Amino acid sequence: MITRFFRTSKPIHLVLVSFFVLGLFLVVRLGYYSKGISGVQILKELTLYGITLLSIFVLSFFVNKNNLTKQNSFKILLFSLFLACIPATIQHGTIIVSNVFILFAIRRIISLRSNLHIKKKLFDAAFWIALASLFYFWSILFLILVFAALIFYSIGQSNNWMIPITGIVTVALIVISYNIITENTFGDIYNYIDSVGFDFSNYNSPKLISSIAIISLLGLWTLFFYTKKLQDKSRSLRPSFTLILIALIIGIAIVILAPNKNGSEFVFLFAPLAIIMTNYIESVKKVWLAEVFIWLLIITPILQLVS
Repeated sequence: MITRFFRTSKPIHLVLVSFFVLGLFLVVRLGYYSKGISGVQILKELTLYGITLLSIFVLSFFVNKNNLTKQNSFKILLFSLFLACIPATIQHGTIIVSNVFILFAIRRIISLRSNLHIKKKLFDAAFWIALASLFYFWSILFLILVFAALIFYSIGQSNNWMIPITGIVTVALIVISYNIITENTFGDIYNYIDSVGFDFSNYNSPKLISSIAIISLLGLWTLFFYTKKLQDKSRSLRPSFTLILIALIIGIAIVILAPNKNGSEFVFLFAPLAIIMTNYIESVKKVWLAEVFIWLLIITPILQLVS
């Protein structure tokens, strides 16, 4: 049974997930190169594959370190299955890069609960989010998570509220400096700001609709239990679990605001959703129910592939 196999955290799980994501890349991305592929293109694909794996490793690291789930491999399995259900999330390199920067930021934000090196962590989190916004503008909304952490972790010193701004300004200065060196101009800020789009017609694809429906239904079911059990968490852990919930809401906001709705924007939902679903799977008493959850996510991309 899949739940029994992944109920622990072992290196073999990372290896299997890595091969699964590799197979996903071969199926989804190499289809672009039906007329042949050059060495440069191979290097590009390997880089994007490496960044995707890095996303999975970062997720596993900060979740285990901060006790957001028990010591198991469900979160990395779920994250990879989400990628397979909505393959558009690995079809756009800029979003892959943006998402890994966001995961770096969430890692620093959650670690604020230790009350150690607060200023450095606040700067790092804002810096990573600002970098992420250069690749996908609306990821800038995750700055909300930084200020939410200041509230939930009761970090009251007023000067700490200014530190995230210095992280953003640092990235802005780097971009301006790059533009001056390469183009002898300060650059145009409007080149980095995306518009807002509310045209959801691109979601009319039967394959995409089925995947969104399955993930949404499972997500809503587990979200109900996640929020219900928030009050049962210890006082020291409750803020971290609340921040994961806020990260999910931000991800939903990005999906709604995304100017080009091609499915790739759902990647920002995957990490918080994997954590929320893992909390449900590891606590459900009916093992068959957890099996159904995982098998639904396995079958969905398979049916799409053969249809």
